[in-house]
Amino acid sequence: MRLGISMILGGAESPGDLVARRARAAEANGLDSVWFFDSIGRTWPSIDPLMCVSVAAAVTERIEVGTGILQIPLRHPVELANRVLTAQLFCGGRLTLGVGAGSTRDDFEAVDQPYEDRMRLFNDGLATMRRLWDGEIVGTANLRPVDEVRGGPPVIIGSWAGPKWIPRAAEEFDGWIASAHFSGYDTLKNGIEAYRAAGGKRALVTNIGLDLTANTEPLDDANAPYSLHCDLQTAKERLQRLADLGYDDAVVVHHGEGEPDFAAIRALLPV
Repeated sequence: MRLGISMILGGAESPGDLVARRARAAEANGLDSVWFFDSIGRTWPSIDPLMCVSVAAAVTERIEVGTGILQIPLRHPVELANRVLTAQLFCGGRLTLGVGAGSTRDDFEAVDQPYEDRMRLFNDGLATMRRLWDGEIVGTANLRPVDEVRGGPPVIIGSWAGPKWIPRAAEEFDGWIASAHFSGYDTLKNGIEAYRAAGGKRALVTNIGLDLTANTEPLDDANAPYSLHCDLQTAKERLQRLADLGYDDAVVVHHGEGEPDFAAIRALLPV
């Protein structure tokens, strides 16, 4: 199993400095990927994830950079397709684009988009973006992608338990993202079984809450969020359960005080 970390940005420090320092530290400590959330109009700073992946790629050499997830319906698909190609170019082939419809009403109200129409906007917007990345003209839009980014980046679909989008992620895209924050063990198990049955290849579970200094919280309810709020040994065991289900990547979210202990995070997996 590969291991990555989602970046939570905020506080007094410049987000640019924070992204650069933590991306370097993640790579230096042997993590495989860094990921950035997407939100607009909530109670914390809204930092553009495509700019974040570009900064993280600029200060590292090998680590994968990803969006987890980018909400397609919040933007015009032509403008967003252009920004994604630009980020892909700056990331030197290391960008993985995690996308989804979004599930937070506040984000949609902030940009005056209909929350109830998000699934159609997601489907249609993503289709438009992929056509533009292939060099097609859509309406009057022609992005003229350069050879290095023609076709766009690998696209993985965020769908926590969707009976429609999990098979589509397997059949039409480059991977699927499950969310441990919104899913318990049973949902994660059922989701990956459906994904593999549809022929899916890469499966990630993200939003795994991590705090190795916390008192160990039992996971008595199979439908409760699947977290690593526990001691190191218990966290290893819980992560191994996800590996045993067949997930290829685990992405943790540091919720403890201060800087993440990247060495301890890397120790969650065998050397």
